Amino acid sequence: MVKLFIGNLPREATEQEIRSLFEQYGKVLECDIIKNYGFVHIEDKTAAEDAIRNLHHYKLHGVNINVEASKNKSKTSTKLHVGNISPTCTNKELRAKFEEYGPVIECDIVKDYAFVHMERAEDAVEAIRGLDNTEFQGKRMHVQLSTSRLRTAPGMGDQSGCYRAPSPGSQSDSICAWKSKQWCDESWVTPVCCN
Repeated sequence: MVKLFIGNLPREATEQEIRSLFEQYGKVLECDIIKNYGFVHIEDKTAAEDAIRNLHHYKLHGVNINVEASKNKSKTSTKLHVGNISPTCTNKELRAKFEEYGPVIECDIVKDYAFVHMERAEDAVEAIRGLDNTEFQGKRMHVQLSTSRLRTAPGMGDQSGCYRAPSPGSQSDSICAWKSKQWCDESWVTPVCCN
């Protein structure tokens, strides 16, 4: 089984329509649409490769969709939200820009914004400092920590799920020093981890 990511889905797209589109290339085990992106689980690797080759940039309801193999993300990645992306910007170009600050685990452009998963929290903070409110491909980017989901490393954080720096004064502690707020379970909360 291979999980495929489908990005830039038009609003009109339905699960049945996406399922039918991908079934041309192999047996679809699961199909889920989440707003303007989705995932298709296709039975075998050859079918998945055929679907990617034929459906990446396929025009659906007048919109070019993105189809690629879904990437497993590291449990210790730090997710950044990047707003105001140029419509001509590619994943490769955006990834290269963020890799100036450290290893990028994943980069997904969704219309005029993107999510970039940085391997190390301290690199993510440096990327925010260096790239937020700067011009890239003719647009002023807005880079911030994503509030969509918190990622914690094993042994880090308390039972509430809030991220805690390994020790006060460490490089990772700069996350707390840089922001006066901290996020936990989809919403911003007052920091409890920074001493």
